[in-house]
Amino acid sequence: MNPYLEIIRPGNAILAVIAVLLMAIISGVFTMEVLIACIVVFVITGFGNAVNDYFDHKIDAINRPERPIPSGRISLKAAGYYSLALALLSNIMAILFLGLVPGLIVLVSTLLMFYYAHTLKKKLLIGNLLISFLTGLSFVFGGVVVGVTIGSIYIGFYAFLTNMMREIVKDMEDVKGDKIEGANTLPIAYGMKSSSILAASFMIFASLTSPILYFLGILTIWFLPVLLIAILIFLSSAVSILRDSSIENAQKISGRVKIGMMVTLIGFGVGSPFLLSLF
Repeated sequence: MNPYLEIIRPGNAILAVIAVLLMAIISGVFTMEVLIACIVVFVITGFGNAVNDYFDHKIDAINRPERPIPSGRISLKAAGYYSLALALLSNIMAILFLGLVPGLIVLVSTLLMFYYAHTLKKKLLIGNLLISFLTGLSFVFGGVVVGVTIGSIYIGFYAFLTNMMREIVKDMEDVKGDKIEGANTLPIAYGMKSSSILAASFMIFASLTSPILYFLGILTIWFLPVLLIAILIFLSSAVSILRDSSIENAQKISGRVKIGMMVTLIGFGVGSPFLLSLF
């Protein structure tokens, strides 16, 4: 893969695009603004990933040596300029084509992503909370663009919860490299067992409360069967991480939770009131 594409982690950026598209599907609004919003959220997420790699190049040399900067495929200087260009492009597009409120959301997201990469990533839990907040904000951004702000806040909250569980598990994965770089993550400060308990707590809470999106009328009954699959994935992951909080198992659970997150996203789409109205 081209290193300039790889450094923005297109898979993660596409997940942010899916958040916007899901809000369009849920609302039944398909306009040029939605397309522009998809481009903007892809680029700003790419910025966040690129600037994170810029500041994390020493840790990545241990945990992820195959990434573009530690592998030497992109210089540190080039990565910095590339990150700046992505930030400028996303902000200019948002304010020119989407309006003041979406533009402000993108600007705040840009500043938070930079602050996270530069400072907060090494702070106990704060960095995890911020990244999860930004994940939920992708849905709110899409909701603002298509005019379903309240529903997008509820959905964004559950996106926040599911991302928090994976953030903690990822810290468990990366504990060796983070220790060397002096990061103050939850597994380093309080141990792997305590981290597994908190991750499992997020998994269980999200699983048991997420059907409320149906009962509030935000999503239709077709959301529930798909959600059940995700719940089984999350609950089994919670049991597994509690039984075995090793780095090796954390790596497995991280992938499993990501699958659960994808299933949940499918549930959001399947449970769209707009799709139900077509039948």
